[in-house]
Formats: sequence, structure tokens, C-alpha cells
Amino acid sequence: MSSKRFLLGVVVLSLTACSTWNRNIGQEDPLFGEAAKYNAAVQTIDPEPVYAEGSAQPGSNGDRMTQAVKRYRTDEVNKRHREEVRAAKSGPLNTTSTGSSGSPQ
Repeated sequence: MSSKRFLLGVVVLSLTACSTWNRNIGQEDPLFGEAAKYNAAVQTIDPEPVYAEGSAQPGSNGDRMTQAVKRYRTDEVNKRHREEVRAAKSGPLNTTSTGSSGSPQ
């Protein structure tokens, strides 16, 4: 019986050593969890988005993308690019032309 009392005393004493586990209640960081809240807010879809006038609207890019794919497949993109490069090279802002010394101007 005395061993049971001794064991009970040891258990009670060991539990009193753990009395500091909730000493900091009410002293938590007030911004704790803000990163998780921000990440959740960023990933939430706005049910009523406001679009600026003249900007891309939902569903408005299909026609333009179809035309872009057609230009790409018919090689018009490269033709247009070559023409723009030729115009840029012959224009007054050309920085790749060389002078008589052979160095860029």
C-alpha cells in the first residue's frame, strides 16, 4: 500500500512540473496565420470581377488566337517579322550599321 502512495506522490509531483505548458495563453503573435490567410485569398476566384475598359474580356481571345495560329501556320508571322527587321535596319534608329572604321556607330 505504501508503494501505491509513493507512486501516486511521484505522479502528482511529475504532473506539477508540467504546469508551465499554458503560461503563454493570450501572448500569441497577432499576425500568426496571416500568410496562410493571404495565400488562400490570392487563390480565391473573384465571383464578380471588374475589367478595365479596353482590356481583355473573358472569351474575347478566341478569335484573335485563331487568327494568330493561322498566321503562324501560313508563315505570315516570319514574313511580317522580316519586313519589320528590314525597316528597322534601314531606319534612322539603326544601331547595327558600321561606319567607315568598321566599328558600330
